[in-house]
Amino acid sequence: MIVTSSSYLNFPESFIAITDSMYLLFYPLAILGLHLLISTQQRLTVLEVVDASIVGLGLSTLGAAFALQPVLPYFDGDLNQSFLATIYPVADLVLLCFIIATFVMQGFSQRGLLLCLGVLIYAITDLIFLWQNLNMSYTFGSLIDYGWLLAFVVIAESTWRPGTDNRNKNGVSPVLITISVFLSATLLALLAIAPDNFPHFILLPAIGTLALAFIRMSIALNQARNIGHERILARTDELTMLPNRRRLISEIQNYASRSGSLLLMDLDGFKPVNDSFGHEVGDKVLQLVAQRFSRALPSGALLARLGGDEFGVLVDGSQELVLEIALALRATLSYPFIIDGHEISIGVSIGIANNDGAADLLLRADNAMYAAKRQALGVCQL
Repeated sequence: MIVTSSSYLNFPESFIAITDSMYLLFYPLAILGLHLLISTQQRLTVLEVVDASIVGLGLSTLGAAFALQPVLPYFDGDLNQSFLATIYPVADLVLLCFIIATFVMQGFSQRGLLLCLGVLIYAITDLIFLWQNLNMSYTFGSLIDYGWLLAFVVIAESTWRPGTDNRNKNGVSPVLITISVFLSATLLALLAIAPDNFPHFILLPAIGTLALAFIRMSIALNQARNIGHERILARTDELTMLPNRRRLISEIQNYASRSGSLLLMDLDGFKPVNDSFGHEVGDKVLQLVAQRFSRALPSGALLARLGGDEFGVLVDGSQELVLEIALALRATLSYPFIIDGHEISIGVSIGIANNDGAADLLLRADNAMYAAKRQALGVCQL
């Protein structure tokens, strides 16, 4: 409205400059909003938006360096005119490349196609308007003014068209991301080496591409760290922080070619501890048992809590050595625990299954443990 009014009224230059700021605000809002229109059923993740932005800015850097430079005039020291002559076409190019990258990533749809077409018409109209305006050939109310109207009509029409619900989308190809970052870094280097051969306005998309690349790396590293942490938690007993049953079974599957044994241990007299002192004291007992077992095991042995009052150990060595380790584990519980002033004594029954490469290692160790418990043997080796 301000721009239209300025065609009939005389406004101060500083007041008209506000309109330029408002026009420029359109681009970040468009980038944030237009990609959401491509699919109504599916939203891009933060990483996917960053990927699309990297590709869009990378292509914009290339286009700004080789496509826009020939059509834009030069200005002798007029910073304001130079800025306005370059920022709009560069911003249009960034917006167009971003929407195209998002469209390709989401998969083909009528909505995405019309969105790309609308943004393309808008960018071409902007470029023609700026060219005419800078060369004093623009006439208010001419045919070019209908270009913006047509662009927004096409964009509005896209919202009525079916989108895509591509739940199996693969995202932006890492190759495209690598090429975009490489092109931007290369053009920045060339601009530093030969500043007269390349337009300075490529700094905006080029630096933006590299900045987003670092942001993407940070996001990816954080996600990888979270995934790694989740995997650790999925294989860790929350109470004792020992490996859990899932981890032990996974290790057993890779244990066939090693010389050693599996020990399964079941605590004796633990249930009365929970009944007499409560589960909080029982949990403390389990934590202290885990500490004593850990101290008695040689380096390289895997101690796991299988659940309840059961523990398992995978240990390398001869049968004689494994038997000595089992007796040492049993001896760790030969003296009581002192918890909250209570003296608590428990024992342990241990079943040993020597690894012979058979698939029933866990079953044999379980049978040996129950034999040790039923017959009060303390340690039973099968």
